[in-house]
Amino acid sequence: MRTQSDEGYSHALGNRQIQMIAIGGAIGVGLFLGAGGRLAATGPALVLSYAAAGLAAFFVMRALGELVLYRPASGSFVEYAGEFIGPWAAFASGWMYWVNWAFTGIAELTAIAAYIHYWASGFPQWLTALLALGFVLAVNLLSVRLFGELEFWFAMLKVVAIVIFLVVALVLVVFAVGEAGPANLVAHGGFLPTGFPLVLMSLQSVVFAYASIELVGITAGETARPHEVMPRAINGVIWRIAIFYVGSVLLLAMVLPWTAYSAGTSPFVTFFAGLGVPWAADAMNLVVITAALSSCNSGLYATGRILRSMATKREAPAFAAALSSRHVPIGGIVFTAAMFLGGVALFYYLPERAFNIATAVASLGVISTWGVLVYCQMRLRGTGHRSSFPMPGSPYTNWLTLGFLALVVLLMPFADRDQQVAFFLIPALVAAIALGWTAVRRRRRPRPATQEAG
Repeated sequence: MRTQSDEGYSHALGNRQIQMIAIGGAIGVGLFLGAGGRLAATGPALVLSYAAAGLAAFFVMRALGELVLYRPASGSFVEYAGEFIGPWAAFASGWMYWVNWAFTGIAELTAIAAYIHYWASGFPQWLTALLALGFVLAVNLLSVRLFGELEFWFAMLKVVAIVIFLVVALVLVVFAVGEAGPANLVAHGGFLPTGFPLVLMSLQSVVFAYASIELVGITAGETARPHEVMPRAINGVIWRIAIFYVGSVLLLAMVLPWTAYSAGTSPFVTFFAGLGVPWAADAMNLVVITAALSSCNSGLYATGRILRSMATKREAPAFAAALSSRHVPIGGIVFTAAMFLGGVALFYYLPERAFNIATAVASLGVISTWGVLVYCQMRLRGTGHRSSFPMPGSPYTNWLTLGFLALVVLLMPFADRDQQVAFFLIPALVAAIALGWTAVRRRRRPRPATQEAG
């Protein structure tokens, strides 16, 4: 059953695009860029953080699968929050998801500017970010089919790069070529060289690395035969988490000493640069840029649909409900693009910290989105609904996942100063959403009838 917010869409995405969008959501710049700094800070034990967050992501995806098969909707968790929690939850979760993508987009544009700078140090980085934004905005405004095709090839490039890394790294480890070998997991200070507390402090950045996996649920409203396509796409994300994330981080920790990695440099670029192949580092740098472009592209797609869903209920600016002649939610997409543009100033004033601050704030949106999905699935199950694609272990795994997400937030004030900035923004976000919801309720309240004096 389609919802009102899905009306007007072209339903142009097929199985091939959905499968690749799911892959693209499971491989992002959080892995390609963020893993380097976390390996340098945490050591080989970073793999524990990826495994724990991956387990939480598994349960989130299965909760999403059960909800999607119950009712596909482009409004995704916003629609489910409204049905299973209440209208205020739909409003809050929608805007928190927008916060997630707004700051993710800033982080991705920051990454693109930094990596283009690797090749063209004299080219203004703000102009690089502006050109990248113009490109993904044009793609999203043209058509859904073009978005799906671009994401297909973006995801294909990312998958090929990761697979090449996995194969090359595994060969080096198995045959103990150069410094590679399992001994790196315990050498150079041991498996926990900086202590277990830093493993816990890395959870926020790891959760951000898994962000976007829920995007496949938003595509359900524009998917032909969602009951056939979505279970395959969701199950595909799960094994990719195990291989692409946990497997990659484990191999990164084995092919080089953890001390070889550094913040601001992709660990994959570090690895391929050390192979002595002149073009290898440049090729991986291109992949990192592609991953960032893909994330910006997906962010505009997702927020455009979420904002339109909210605008149809008068919970977002009215212009966000507008559809173009190409069946694209032009208002919501342009609104998010304007935030991306304004966020470039963060990079201008805090070039060394912009990426980490943006990802820390974005992770708050990720955590709230995941929490809503898991809780809504629990409420759905409480209605007596029985799904052909049930979440394993529910409701116990629901509470386990919610507890993990709460732990990630509670650890933020004890972590680095960038995570502290994000944590202390929580009261401001809560206040802004509360004020917004109050305004929405006041606007919806029917005016009392007046009687004319006779």
